Amino acid sequence: MIESTPLKNVSSNINIEFDSEKQAQLIYDSILLEFETAPDYRSSMTITVEGKSIIINIDAEDSTSFRASINSAIKWIKLSLEINNLTN
Repeated sequence: MIESTPLKNVSSNINIEFDSEKQAQLIYDSILLEFETAPDYRSSMTITVEGKSIIINIDAEDSTSFRASINSAIKWIKLSLEINNLTN
């Protein structure tokens, strides 16, 4: 019988490139507070902006919390883009 072992200590850097530096900065400014106040029981996230890219660093204790962190980050970015599109 094969023993299953869950992933432990999952880390990743995610680079999201936008159309312009202005758009990247706008989205960064919109979601920064979410990253700073997100609960960090089993994972932590940091966000930086470099030129036209936003870089998200996720360190998680397990694959479940890693997935939850990615889902949250994507949700915040998607919502900010949608609001930005509505106002333009």
